[in-house]
Amino acid sequence: MSHSLRIAALLGSAALTLAVPTLPVWAAGGGGGGGGSMPSESTPQYDPAMEYRNGIAALREERWKDAERAFGRVLTVAPKDANTNLLMATAKLGRGDAKGARGYLEKAAKYDPDLLPAQITLGVVYAKLGDPVKAQAQLDWLQKRSTACGGTCAEKTAIEQGLSEVTAAIGAGKQARIERLDPHTFASAAQGDQAYIAAVSLINERRYGEAIVALKAAQRAFGPHPDLLTYLGFANRKLGRYDLAEGYYKAALTIAPQHLGAIEYSGEMMLERGDLAGAKQMLARLDRICTFGCAQSDELRRWIERGPDRG
Repeated sequence: MSHSLRIAALLGSAALTLAVPTLPVWAAGGGGGGGGSMPSESTPQYDPAMEYRNGIAALREERWKDAERAFGRVLTVAPKDANTNLLMATAKLGRGDAKGARGYLEKAAKYDPDLLPAQITLGVVYAKLGDPVKAQAQLDWLQKRSTACGGTCAEKTAIEQGLSEVTAAIGAGKQARIERLDPHTFASAAQGDQAYIAAVSLINERRYGEAIVALKAAQRAFGPHPDLLTYLGFANRKLGRYDLAEGYYKAALTIAPQHLGAIEYSGEMMLERGDLAGAKQMLARLDRICTFGCAQSDELRRWIERGPDRG
């Protein structure tokens, strides 16, 4: 099957898939203690993509505790999702908990250094909490970003605003005013669908770097959706960023253990990295799921059979 057809077939109808997520329900880890029922029956079950949207809705209505609860459920299964960490910090700030927000902002900035709202708010929070050294480090980071931008990049206005906010916060110290992220700036489901459709087209055209930008835009609407994570893994893999790709595939399979695309692409990447045994394990996993066969198992089997000359 051609590259374009494989990409187009992976998820089917983009808008319907993402606007109304069809993930298998994920069972979060439960606590101890009896209660008469089996753990599989009593453990809370959450759909991370839906909880993410619920959290954004709660933020918009300033229901801070509801937002924290929703984002906490998402982070249980996707702890490295930068957007969710940023939104959890926003909920904490809504309740006036700058100290509680700091750790989530640090994670957001670490997991996605390009997430400017996290970098900017982190600088202000450091100043507010009486840590001018770290606040200055954030300001220095923004200044370097501004220099690299050269006044012409798409982020120009956001960077300039961030420089102003962090500079003012350092001057104000513990009296610094924290401007919370406006949840309305996060993409709607319709905007997320548009970004996703654009990403699929870009992948078909092998414009992987641009596709990653579009996929991240879709992520701001849908959070850690396994389809998006799978495509982020695919695009990064095609750019030779195998460690990043592996992380995305693993994240997708944590949320949706039977995600056929993530399993197949993980197997293909294992072959590219010389791990034939691992690829065969992925094929066996697909064969167990696809009792009567499926395109993903057929394709991975062809990869394995072609070996180093698969092309």
